[in-house]
Amino acid sequence: MKPNILLIYTGGTIGMMKDPETKALRAFDFSKLLVHIPEIKQLDCKIDTYSFDHPIDSSDMNIEEWRKLGNVIHERYDNYDGFVVLHGSDTMSYTGSTLSFMFENLTKPIILTGSQLPIGDLRTDAKENLITSLQLATEQYNNEPIIKEVCIYFEYQLYRANRTAKMNAEHFEAFSSPNYPPLAISGVHLNIDESLLWKWQVDDPAFAKVNTEKSLLLDSSRMRYRPDLVEDVVVLKLFPGITKKVVQAICGIPGLKGIILETYGSGNAPTQKWFVDILSEALLKNIRIVNVTQCVGGAVSMGKYETSVQLKNIGLVSGKDVTTEAALAKMMYLLQHTDSIEDFRHYFETSLRGEISE
Repeated sequence: MKPNILLIYTGGTIGMMKDPETKALRAFDFSKLLVHIPEIKQLDCKIDTYSFDHPIDSSDMNIEEWRKLGNVIHERYDNYDGFVVLHGSDTMSYTGSTLSFMFENLTKPIILTGSQLPIGDLRTDAKENLITSLQLATEQYNNEPIIKEVCIYFEYQLYRANRTAKMNAEHFEAFSSPNYPPLAISGVHLNIDESLLWKWQVDDPAFAKVNTEKSLLLDSSRMRYRPDLVEDVVVLKLFPGITKKVVQAICGIPGLKGIILETYGSGNAPTQKWFVDILSEALLKNIRIVNVTQCVGGAVSMGKYETSVQLKNIGLVSGKDVTTEAALAKMMYLLQHTDSIEDFRHYFETSLRGEISE
């Protein structure tokens, strides 16, 4: 049987056409997709389309919209062999990372793609990105999807979504995956490196604990959908000259549950007493603080230099080589599903969806 794929349009440049009279960009009717991209007929699959009632710019993406997208996939999960999500590129890495935690034990591909130019533009990258994403979503072996994770496809490369960051606002090569290689490369042949694909580990220590109703214990026989996230989090990026007033204001936000602390290099930060004291006070208030690096590549290694020893001593969680986008999504997810700092640390420092290297 031909694979059944659901194409979901949330908004973004890829779904735009230029009005020949006004020259303004407007969303086109996705029910008439084959009219605009007749090449899709050559794919050996059946494609259904779904469009948000009110497509949004990806800059307006938020938890409510993530949950709406997750619900669309979850409600139709059993009816399709794969899902392709058309999404604005600006926050695509955030959405891909979040979906990877919402869907536990995926058995089908969820591939996000977009474009830098509208689909009707003469030099558009939209057609190749869309066609190849659809083809990747149809790839099967023994009637089973080959890809069983959330991915981003852009400009000839398929990446694990929670390993990506948008790196360029102008080039077609908009995304990179600095700490994990591409899962597939599109050239004359479509080459998927199956050794790099995420494979669920039932005996992974991350799933060894059972925490009553909030258990993260893996049931390998089925997919689990976990749409609930905690939104009371913030990203604090350090910079030379950051003041006590600024750090106090961030750490003192009422109701704050978690902080992604973007530090220098391998996890280094100011050693001034006031800085360490403010973080210590936040930890005493049960605020989770995760140390991630500002660098494009590499990892946090607290204690490697004297400027990170104090962070390790007061109990910050190491983000290892996670991206800020994935760290934010993982924090929102774990704050919902863990109760103690010990559990939070254990799960954050363990790869749950292939988001960090171990």
